Amino acid sequence: MKVLLIDTNHPILQSGLEKLGCICDEDYTSSKKQIEDKIQNYQGIVIRSRFKIDKQFLDKATNLKFIARVGAGLESIDVNYAEIKGIHLISAPEGNRNAVGEHALGMILSLFNNLKKADLEIRSGKWLREANRGIELEGKTVGIIGYGNMGKAFAKKLKGFDVEVICYDIKDSVEDENCKQVTLQEVQEKADVLSIHTPFNKLSYKMVNTNFIANFKKPFYLINTARGSAVATDDLVDALKSKKVLGACLDVLEYEKLSFENLFENDNLPEAFNYLINAENVLLSPHIAGWTVESNIKLAQTIVNKVERIFFLKEKELAVKELKRVTGIGGLFFKAENPAELKEWYKKHLGFKTDDWGTTFWWKDSNNNLASTQWSPFKNDTPYFSPSTKNFMFNYRVDNLNELLKKLKEEGVSIVGEIEEYNYGKFGWILDPEGNKIELWEPIDSSFL
Repeated sequence: MKVLLIDTNHPILQSGLEKLGCICDEDYTSSKKQIEDKIQNYQGIVIRSRFKIDKQFLDKATNLKFIARVGAGLESIDVNYAEIKGIHLISAPEGNRNAVGEHALGMILSLFNNLKKADLEIRSGKWLREANRGIELEGKTVGIIGYGNMGKAFAKKLKGFDVEVICYDIKDSVEDENCKQVTLQEVQEKADVLSIHTPFNKLSYKMVNTNFIANFKKPFYLINTARGSAVATDDLVDALKSKKVLGACLDVLEYEKLSFENLFENDNLPEAFNYLINAENVLLSPHIAGWTVESNIKLAQTIVNKVERIFFLKEKELAVKELKRVTGIGGLFFKAENPAELKEWYKKHLGFKTDDWGTTFWWKDSNNNLASTQWSPFKNDTPYFSPSTKNFMFNYRVDNLNELLKKLKEEGVSIVGEIEEYNYGKFGWILDPEGNKIELWEPIDSSFL
């Protein structure tokens, strides 16, 4: 498979694709027209945001099997037309979600504590303590609009701050242990801080406008690490002036070009932007929330993993005559009276590196790939082990969950529920002859890195 790389990325992307058997060509300088003239020679293309892949481009790409965008959104691609032509669209929101969550948290903490203002004052010889008295996040209600990869990552970071976290999303049943899903009206009624994590689309375009802001019951702080187009800047500035919006953390701006690489090509700054850059209660960064050393690696590896799953794993599976079953232990889950205290005990006395879920043990599989096993205590009243009444449940790693469950069903094994799929893998459940519930996991280990 020949793949054209038109944006620079971490070297492991190209090396990873080549290890799969792809032939990779680089072209970081040709015009869109020049790329169109040769795209028929390629089955894959890897982009960030260099130019828009539109209908004209796709009509030229007569042999294209996939478009991989090294990022979260697909707004630079004519998605509908690509799907009509049977082209796989691959993105990597898992790769920079942690970076976005940390950045959003860092921005609001910096704004609340006047860190930028205080730093500049000290550098100019001013030592103003009372003028820089901060406020605390604890006790606040944080509203999140858009509860996908990025929204969930931000909510997870907030878990230790004793805040109420609520979210609104156009999809149903997206809430989790870190956040309660509510109506948009409830977000507007309760939020002290609002964080935007929506994709680029018609619904999100200039969503945060005068009417939207006016519907908030109390003044609030705004965070936007999603897309600049979600916020009408003129309306935001009016709200900042009237103190309906108490402050803003903006990693993105509606003035950005499609490539995200430039803001203005001349010195004619819009009046609203001129206000933002001079406002002490506004914190700005140049679209770098997902732009970390680590995310650069994760984004690249996520693309490689997805290309492998879509185009190469099936071939490997066909080459294996006998279906693989369990390949390792994926997790040990057990009930506990107080999971939080138990995790702390294991952390203190046995050196477990614990998190919300327990701890993750890393090892390498027979192909020398990183693999993980999870250790997790659950509350005694958890329904997760049902219909088993036992106090434990094992999770086993498998290569092909769908095929294995089909085989097990043919063999008369009791299947529990339906397959569920997440960013970190697919899950299915069975019962053994003694009523023990067993979780089967087809993992995506890279999502945890």
